[in-house]
Amino acid sequence: MPYILIIDDDNSVNRMLQHVLEDAGYEVTGAPNGRAGIESFRKRPADLLIVDILMPEKDGLETIMELKEENPDVKIIAISGGGRFDTSDYLETAKLLGAQLILTKPFDLSKLLQSIKELLPVTD
Repeated sequence: MPYILIIDDDNSVNRMLQHVLEDAGYEVTGAPNGRAGIESFRKRPADLLIVDILMPEKDGLETIMELKEENPDVKIIAISGGGRFDTSDYLETAKLLGAQLILTKPFDLSKLLQSIKELLPVTD
């Protein structure tokens, strides 16, 4: 079963994504910020990361850079709602840093699930 790590400081988004992805058959863990997400990934590498961009302690861009440097093949979906900021530049930067997909919150969950299926092909 593919293992997904969600790194997002918004607890409601983190819980909602965990629930949706578990219902879709994935094993899922959440982390509240980039620092905790990196620690979690080092203990148990995930098949896919969903990383929020704007977070305390360590933001999503720093998190993506650090994890891609250590694990160049890790698959990443970068997400951001931005709040007061226009995050389109941040998301484009995330793509340049190696994120395979970028999504602006709120995003369509069916698009997220389809993208995950494409990034994590089923192997027997």
